[in-house]
Formats: sequence, C-alpha cells, structure tokens
Amino acid sequence: MMKRASSFLWNLRQFSTFVPTSRTMRLYPLGFSRPRIVFSYNSNLRNLLLSDFGNRVQSSIRYLFQDALIFKSRDDFQTKGVSPETVLTVSRVLCPRRLSFDSKHSLFSDEGLKINFHHEASNEDVLTKETKPTPVNYRKLSRECSSLSDVLDKFSEASTFPSSNYISAMWTIAKRMSDDQKRIEKQLMFNHPAFSQLCEQVMRDAKIMHCDHLLFSLHAVVKLGIPQNSLLVQTLLRVVQERINECDEKCLSVLSTVLEAMEPCKNVDVLRAGVRILADQQVWKIERVFTLQAMMKCVGKDAPIALKRKLEMKALRELDRFSDLNSQHMFEALAAMNHRSITLLNECSKMVIGNIHGCPFKVLINILQSCRDLRYRNLDLFKGIADYVATTIDIWKLKQVLFLLILLEDLGFRHTDLMDLFMKKVIDDPASLNMKSIISILHVYSSLNHFYKCQTQEFQEAMARSLTGYLHHISSENLLKAVSSFCLMNHFPLALINQLLQKDIINELLTSGDIERNVHKLRILAACLKLDTSCPKAVDLALPPLPSIPLSPNAKVADALSSLLGEGYFLRNVQLPHNYHIDFEVRMDINRSRVLPFSHMDAVTSAAHIQRVAVLCVPRSTYCLDLTHPRGFLAMKMRHLKVMGFHVILVHNWEIERLQMKDVVTFLKTELYSAEAFPTADVNLQSTC
Repeated sequence: MMKRASSFLWNLRQFSTFVPTSRTMRLYPLGFSRPRIVFSYNSNLRNLLLSDFGNRVQSSIRYLFQDALIFKSRDDFQTKGVSPETVLTVSRVLCPRRLSFDSKHSLFSDEGLKINFHHEASNEDVLTKETKPTPVNYRKLSRECSSLSDVLDKFSEASTFPSSNYISAMWTIAKRMSDDQKRIEKQLMFNHPAFSQLCEQVMRDAKIMHCDHLLFSLHAVVKLGIPQNSLLVQTLLRVVQERINECDEKCLSVLSTVLEAMEPCKNVDVLRAGVRILADQQVWKIERVFTLQAMMKCVGKDAPIALKRKLEMKALRELDRFSDLNSQHMFEALAAMNHRSITLLNECSKMVIGNIHGCPFKVLINILQSCRDLRYRNLDLFKGIADYVATTIDIWKLKQVLFLLILLEDLGFRHTDLMDLFMKKVIDDPASLNMKSIISILHVYSSLNHFYKCQTQEFQEAMARSLTGYLHHISSENLLKAVSSFCLMNHFPLALINQLLQKDIINELLTSGDIERNVHKLRILAACLKLDTSCPKAVDLALPPLPSIPLSPNAKVADALSSLLGEGYFLRNVQLPHNYHIDFEVRMDINRSRVLPFSHMDAVTSAAHIQRVAVLCVPRSTYCLDLTHPRGFLAMKMRHLKVMGFHVILVHNWEIERLQMKDVVTFLKTELYSAEAFPTADVNLQSTC
C-alpha cells in the first residue's frame, strides 16, 4: 500500500512539474471551457511523452489532453468532489483531432490515478451533467428556434461544443425567411448581446473542431452577411489555410462554394490557390459531379489552361452520370472559369432541352447569362427556353419575362411568338410597368426590329403614353435612349422629342456621361428628323464631326465587281449625308438593265433616269441569330438609303468568305440586275469580260 501511495505521489509531482499554471482552464458560467491564453508547446512534456510512447505520439499539443484531466499545480489536490476551478476534462467532443494511442496505454501505470487515452472513454469522467451540457445538433436547434435571436438566446443560456452548430442553425433559419424578414433579423442579430460572445467562441473553437464543422461555420458566417474584413471571417480563413490538407471531397465542395462567393483578398487568394493545387492533384478521385462543378467555379478565370482542360475532361468522363441539375449548372461552372467547351455545352444543351419543363426561372436566366459570357450560340437551346416560357407565360411575372427577353436580345435571338405574346400583355396593362421597364422594352423591340402585324402602332403609342408620365423624373440619358429606340422603330412621339431637344438637355448630353454613345444616338435622331416622312419636325443639331477612320471594303467583293463591271463603273467607300457610309456604289439605268460609268455622268444622263445602287457588306452582328432578319440599326439604314434614292444590296461577309470568286461574281450579277433585264445583262457581262 505504501509503495502504491509513494508511486502515486511521485507521478503526481512529475506531472504537475510539466503542466504550467498558465495553461489552466476555468469553467465560465455559460457552461463551456475558455482558456485564459492560447496553449503553448512544452518541450519537456513532449520529451516525457516521446520517451514513454515512442513514435506513436503526434507532435501537436492539441492532441494531448484527449479524455485527460488538466490540473493546477497545487498541493491541495483532490480526486473526489473536484472544484470546477480546479479540474476540467477535455473530452473527445472538445478535441476531435485525437492522438493515435493504443487503448491500453496510460500516463501512470500504477493503480493510482490514470489518464487514459482510450477512444471509448466516457465524456462524463469528472464534470457532472449540470456543468457540461449535451452537444446540440444544429438541425434540431433550427427546428426549435424561429429566429436568429432565439438561437443566440439558447447559446447564452447553455452553450455546448462545437459552437459551429449555432452558426449553422442561424443560417438554416435565415434561408427560410423572406428578404425583408432576413434583413430585419440580421440587424437584430448584430445588436444581440450574445452575438459577439458567439463570434469569439467560434474563433476559439476553430482549431479544434472537425474540419467539416469549420467549413460549415465559414459558409454560414459568409452567408449571414458578416463583413468579410471582420476578425471572425479572416480568422476562419487563416485556420482553413492551416488545415486545408484535412479536407475530404465534401469539405472541398463547401470550401469551393464559399470562396466562389467571396471578394478577392489576401487570405481568399491564398485559399483559392490551394484549391487549385488540390483540384489538380485530386480531380480524378472526385466522385460527385456537384463537387467537380463547385471546384470549377472556385478555380476562376485566371486558372492555368491545363487545369481547366483537366476539369473539362473529368466532366466529359462523367457525362453519363449527369442529372438534370448537373447539366443545368454546368453552364455556370464553365462560365465561372471562362472555358468554352463546345462538346460539353452541346451535350448539356440537349439534356436541358429534353427536361426543360419545371425548370426554375432562375436556372434559365443563369443558363442564358453563361451562354452570353461564353459567347456560345445554340439556336435549339434558345428556342427551347423561349418556347417553354411562351407556353407558360401566364405563370410568370412581366418583369421575369422582360429579363429573359433582355438576355435573348443580348444574344441576338428573336423569338417571334414570345415577343408577340409579351407585346399583347404590355398593351393590355401598360400601367404595371415602371420607367426602367419601359426603356428596356423599347430597347429590346427596336434592337431586334420586331413588329407584330397591326398591333405595332398600338404598342408604340401605349409605350409613348406611359413614358410621357415620367417626363419630370426621367434623366437626360434615359430620355435619349427611349427616343432613339422610337426612332429605330420609325415612331416619333412629339412630347418626348420636344423635351429632348431643349438646349440645356442637349448640352448636358454632349458634356457629361458616355459622350460617345450620346453623340451616336443624337446622330440617329438627327437623321430620322431629316429623312423620315412620318417625322413632324426637322431640327439641325450641332454635333461633333465623325472621326476619320480608314475603311477597307471587302477585298473579295471589290475584285468580283472589277471582274463583273470593270474599273470606272463603281465607287469604293462612299460617304453620304447624315453620316451614312456605303461600301460600294453602282449607277445603273432606271430599269437596272445597264451599268453606267461615273465619268461625265451628269452630262450624259439626268438624275431622273439613274438608279443608284448601294452595296453593303454586313457582318453577322447586324442580323438576328437566325441570320434572316436584320436588326434595328441596319433596318433603319436601309430605310434611309431608300429615302435617298438607293437600291440596297446586302452582301453577307460570312457567306462571301466561303465562296469561290466565280460564285461571288454570279451572286453580284444576280443581285445587281433586275429579273427582267437579266438575259440582257448576261450578254453585256460576256462582252465586258
């Protein structure tokens, strides 16, 4: 018995020597342990442990006190009825990152006090249930509480480890709220007295909680709107940097999602670089498509092209496992890293078209935005989306359909059925539109040059009346946008034009804002006021001259005209009044059966017997996506050229490039000469060639 007591006292003295008093922890009234200072590493204690257990002990002090008692070095040590000020058990819950000790080992081998590193040891060795609350599940907590303040109240009453559960529960509750309610609850959260305590506890727990709890805490903190430059967020980012190698696939998915939503800063950039390294190393081991897509969004646009291609190849390998959601989200993932994979986009487009019914409106918008960012044009995809919205238009709000039309216009896609249905709804209820919506509608319909049979005039008048009510509130630039849209549609509301032509408004447009764009729109207005017969007034606007930009017409078309007509029978780069430019001008007789030379033209033939022909070489961008319907500005230019007496011939640059020279000559001959004069033209052609 004396030997055992002696052994016990000796072991106790040895242990108390290596545990300094500065490391003691006291229980706070909230019911969890808070260290007075951060634990420092003790080399003497490490040497003692290494001598006892060899290489089985890991180096971090965080693993040391698993299921162990931490004492103050006092002489009045007691084993029963231990005061909370004196002793604390650090359980497995508090220290999840455990030592890999064998269950039979202990610090003291005698039958006295033993500090066991047993993985199944009880968490209630010393503390009673009253002093150590049972860990709370965040799902249960989110069900029991109805507001963010309720969660904070429970935390202040009796908090438990890990504190991440409270943060996660708060975000779970916030997701169920409306935007207005969420804004109010967040303000109450920031003002709650326990909120700062919770933030402090999360920072203290960050290094010892499980990696998934750490990342879910960071995710919840960011989603709750806690400022990114706050100490809490930056501390969590730093701890994640230290523990990034502990991330499994689930953790990487959460981390990628969080980083994708955060603004660039030093700690975010470091973590993003770490995710890129892990993605490069582990891409072939990823099992879930959602994790792959989250990593694609996280690596960003400036990721190495080799990594982008590796992620693309992994996605192509997983195509057979893609769900409907996977195919829908792949557009956004590719856009996030600015990588246009035509094969992947085409396959996902087919899946989206085949399963589009019931697709959320937000997902449709994200798909179109991603297509715009990636410069990906797929007529079948756009038509499928527009067909679905047109079929179900009654379930959507006007603002939703307008947002979709704005994106389709940006892509150059004109869906006649959807635009006709939307026009009818606007005519039936113009009062439901605000000023911004009216300006956007005018831009879409004028840009795509869309008219709907007999209802176009009614639509234009309804838009003009609605916008006139905002004359005292509309800015100069918005007024100019609206009037220029009306000009493209060949409609001229007097009230809006008179307001715009006021001297102070014109001066404001020429001296502030986007001056170059304003001048371009004012030139459109000036040309329409001069040329369109439906315009009630003509006003001279003093606008800056056009900059002299050297223009080179299509060389292939120029060679074909030389071969077809000969030099001296056409002009290149013709500048016309009202700031219009044409690539080539040809002059013919009134029946378009014979080409006239430009030398001594006025002396030979009167203007009444001349047909001027304008040859315009136009790019794809001047047409809608189907390449059959000219867009607004080209349509207006053709209208004005006809007013100036021209017969207009459109030459599609993208088609000419594919043709051989003889085919280009044949095309121009067919377009230049009238159908009635074509046999004669053929004889003349043979004689001139």
